Amino acid sequence: QTRTCDDQAGTLRQGLGLSDVRDPDVVLALPPSAPRMAPNRFMEWLGRSVLRLGGWRMVGEFPDLPKFVLIAAPHSSNWDGVWGAAVKLGMGVKLSILGKDALVKAPLFGPLAKWQGVIGVDRSAAHGVVEQATMAIRNADRMWFTIAPEGTRKWVERWKPGFWHIARNAGVPVVPAYFDYANKVIGIGPLFELTGDMHADIARIQRWYAPYKGRNHDVLQPAD
Repeated sequence: QTRTCDDQAGTLRQGLGLSDVRDPDVVLALPPSAPRMAPNRFMEWLGRSVLRLGGWRMVGEFPDLPKFVLIAAPHSSNWDGVWGAAVKLGMGVKLSILGKDALVKAPLFGPLAKWQGVIGVDRSAAHGVVEQATMAIRNADRMWFTIAPEGTRKWVERWKPGFWHIARNAGVPVVPAYFDYANKVIGIGPLFELTGDMHADIARIQRWYAPYKGRNHDVLQPAD
């Protein structure tokens, strides 16, 4: 199976006139504690190729922790999903996201969704989405739970605080990832340990995002 994937990758590279894209400047190395997908060299090559063709690369470093909440901002375009998916494939990392419970229970798509890290949540449940996500992190040996705090591609006046509640309740830190379209960079920032002051924590993280330019808008900056 591995040989077949390598052969496919080589054929596509030759057809597109590309060299091997296993370049450390394109994606970041994963630390030992990272949750990983099953190795697939073809999919890794595909993700790295998309980034290379688009002129994108990654900077920064992931903390060597088995569990944290990874937030992504500014989220201002459907293209964020394209580059984000390419990064996920290129690194071979397993990122967990929220999805409708019916999605992961679907006969055909459900197993694929769960394999890719989708966590099914019942939005009508009495204990709520935040508690379901919190329990998923607590019960996992390794989980990089990923969420966009803006909650939409449109410009918003405030971030949704769900990510803060999930991280705080699960007892894990927050790690910021950013899309910087001005430099075609997807970056990983420093680890943020949360305090009991939600508004101060969110403002502190938003200020950190100030230099980075989204495709259609930047991260909202706090007034104070």
